[in-house]
Amino acid sequence: MKASAGAGEAGAGEAGAGEAGAGGPRWGCLVIDRASRFVVAHASGPREEELAARVFAQTKQHSAGQALAWCSDGWRPSPEPLRRAYRQPARTGRRGRPPRRLPEGVRLTQTIKHRDERGHLWRVETRATFGAPVEQPTPVHVERRNGVCRDRLNALTRKTHALAKTTATWDALLDRHVFEQNWRHPHRALRESAVAAGRVYDQRTPAMALQLTNHVWSWREFLTTPLRVST
Repeated sequence: MKASAGAGEAGAGEAGAGEAGAGGPRWGCLVIDRASRFVVAHASGPREEELAARVFAQTKQHSAGQALAWCSDGWRPSPEPLRRAYRQPARTGRRGRPPRRLPEGVRLTQTIKHRDERGHLWRVETRATFGAPVEQPTPVHVERRNGVCRDRLNALTRKTHALAKTTATWDALLDRHVFEQNWRHPHRALRESAVAAGRVYDQRTPAMALQLTNHVWSWREFLTTPLRVST
């Protein structure tokens, strides 16, 4: 599994003013599995380190703690929360508290865009922040998801009148959008050659690619399927 992550450029953007006491821009942070295009984790809030920490913790939980190769944009808060989320005690056989180290396989490669004083793109730097460099490190899937978010959510459109006026509204918009993209919208890159006669391709959603379901979900299923929570 190879994950792409980031904030702002990585799948979200400003959504107008928040509710009283929590005003200001509100950003979304998404983690996407490259192979399936499935949004593994997402969170929203101020563009701070705590936002990245939340999605990294969610991703670790949803992927059963497996070591992942990560690629992201140049957002500075990304590396440290990722280290904290995945560090494990390393047994040395000595007395005292064992040092906490990243397990082998956890890697982060960042693609950093440098701009001149006018904001024009000057050059693009690829940096292996820790671990071996990730193959194809440019977070193109995340940038594409960001474009889809802006296209589908009016609150993300620049110079919009459809502001998300409360944080609850913005969070609900993002939650619904993530569900729709994971379970309801077939992705062109995931289609397979059809076995049945009369069709050329079988369309698949990201959830179908991960074998979480065997069909495209409807809104009725979304609204009526009971959620079983294990404790």
